Amino acid sequence: MTEEVTEVDQGANGSSTGKIRITKDQRKPVIADVARLAGVSVPTVSRVLTGNIPVSEERRQRVLAAIEELQFRPSSLARALKSGARKMIAILTGSTEYYGYTRTIAGVERAAQEAGYSVVISAVKSADPEDAKAALGPALEQQVAGALVIDFDPTGAQLLKYLPEEIPAVAASGFSQGQPGYPYAFIDEYAAGLEVTRHLLGLGHRTVHHLGLFPLAQFSGRYQGWLDALKEAGIEPPPVLPATRSARSGYEQGLVIAEDKSITAVFCSNDGLAHAALKALHERGVRVPVDVSLIGWDNQPFTEFTLPALSTVEPGFGDVGARAFDLLLKKMSGDQNIRDSIAAPTLVVRESTAAPPAGGRA
Repeated sequence: MTEEVTEVDQGANGSSTGKIRITKDQRKPVIADVARLAGVSVPTVSRVLTGNIPVSEERRQRVLAAIEELQFRPSSLARALKSGARKMIAILTGSTEYYGYTRTIAGVERAAQEAGYSVVISAVKSADPEDAKAALGPALEQQVAGALVIDFDPTGAQLLKYLPEEIPAVAASGFSQGQPGYPYAFIDEYAAGLEVTRHLLGLGHRTVHHLGLFPLAQFSGRYQGWLDALKEAGIEPPPVLPATRSARSGYEQGLVIAEDKSITAVFCSNDGLAHAALKALHERGVRVPVDVSLIGWDNQPFTEFTLPALSTVEPGFGDVGARAFDLLLKKMSGDQNIRDSIAAPTLVVRESTAAPPAGGRA
C-alpha cells in the first residue's frame, strides 16, 4: 500500500498558524472493502457481481452503492464471471502419464462437466521455478475461473507458489499435509499404509518390507503408515527396497526379494512395481503367496487378472478429483470457511497374500 501525503496550513480562523497532515490510501479497493462498506459478506458481493445466485434488492443496492463510492472496478475475473464467459477451470499437474494422476484428472473432468464447466490441463516438466511458470502461462491465458492443482509430488506443490492471488485455487493430494492457504482434498494414505501393514502382520509375517519410490516415499502417507504400524508392533522397520516409477526397477527388486529368503511380505507403492516384482519372483521359482505375499497400490484394472490376482489398495482417485472440484466451486463462490476434505482408501484383498510358510522360505 502506498500513501499520498499533503500538508495544509490552517489556523483557528483560517489563518496559516498550524499544519494538519492528510493521508490518502492509494491502495486499490478490493472486494473485501466493498463488503465491509456495504455491511454484507464477501460471497454476497460476489453474487451481485456474477448474477449467478439471487440477492435481495436491498442488499444489491447497498453493494452497488459501495462499489460506486469506492470506485471499485471488478477484475477481469469478476467481469467475466458476470458475463458468464468464464466457465473454464485449469487443472495443473506434474504428470498426465501415470495412473493416479490420470484417474484424478478424469474425476475432476467429470465433476466439472456436470457443473457446466470445461477444463484446460497443463503439465509441468519439473519442480524448477521456470518450468512451473511456463506451465502456468498457457492455462492462465485461457481466462480461467479457478485452478485445481494435483499436488502428488514436489512439482505439483511448486505450482501453488506461482499462482496469482486473484485466481481461486485448491489442491488434491495424498501427502499428509498440504501447502498453507489452500483448501485440500486428501487421500488418507496414512490410514491405508497402517491397514496394509497390520493386515500382513495379522497373517503371521514377522515383518513387512516396503518396495517404494525412494526417496519420495519418505514423504508419503503410505510410507509413514507402514513405518508406524511396524513400530507399534515393536518391529524395527527394514530398509526400504528403493525403486523408481519404472517397472524395470520393480523387476530388479523382485530379483533381490527372490534371493533374500528372510523376506516373506512386501508392500509395494504402486501396482506396476508389484506386477514387475511378481514376474521376477515367478521366474526364480518363488511362489506368491505361498513363499512371498505381495500387495500393490492403485487398483489398476489389470490387477484382477494377474496370476495370482493381486491384492492392492483402491485409493479413490476419481473421488478425490470430484471432492477437489467441489472445494473449488466453494472457493470460486467466495466462501471463506472451506474445510479440507479427507477420505480413506480401501484395501482390496485378492490372491497374492497369505500366511507365511511354516518354518520360513525354503
